[in-house]
Amino acid sequence: MNWVLDNVGLILDLTAVHLRQSVIAIVLGAAVSLPLGWVAWRYRLVRGPVILLTGLLYTIPSLALLILMPAVLGYSAISETNLVVALTIYAVAILVRSVADGLDSVDSAVRQSATAMGYGGVRRFWTVDLPLAGPVILAGLRVAAVSTISLATVGILIGVTNLGYLFENGLQRRIVAEVGAGVLAVVVIALLIDLLLVLAGRLAMPWTRAKQTSAAARRTRLPLRAAA
Repeated sequence: MNWVLDNVGLILDLTAVHLRQSVIAIVLGAAVSLPLGWVAWRYRLVRGPVILLTGLLYTIPSLALLILMPAVLGYSAISETNLVVALTIYAVAILVRSVADGLDSVDSAVRQSATAMGYGGVRRFWTVDLPLAGPVILAGLRVAAVSTISLATVGILIGVTNLGYLFENGLQRRIVAEVGAGVLAVVVIALLIDLLLVLAGRLAMPWTRAKQTSAAARRTRLPLRAAA
């Protein structure tokens, strides 16, 4: 506990760096996954290959991918860019299927109604398809966010500083409190980002709360009907 109190500034600085690296990767992953997921949903012939290939990206060992990044991108081995790109790849591996499944979950009758009302393809996508697919996409985004925040700690193995520093340094110096502080900081960041995503989803998709309330009301009435 004394170590934590003496190094609060270090923990906060590393937390801020870790959060920045993770958020950039999450945002980039979502931006790349949206068009890829749309292609996988729109063109059935390529759906399987696109989802399979992007899904296989997640099977690449994180350390191996980080080592390969400098050769691919041309940056030095300790460049933060390498870590962000690697994290983005893992986020894409999770999110592409979520985007495709989310768009696939939209009722075709709703699309037909929007088209009948004069909505073009682009307008329908942004105002009808994407909002209705939002809950499924958000669920995938939450998984990708937690995964990204956790995986970011591996960056310390190639010299990229973040909360992974507390793990490596704590293990080398056998300071349990330092390792524990790193674990707790990662968990707190993951919970915070997940909470923000949930709140953003509720603000952007208020109709989902109405559906949940209606479903809860139906579940409450069912036992009463059975008893009657």
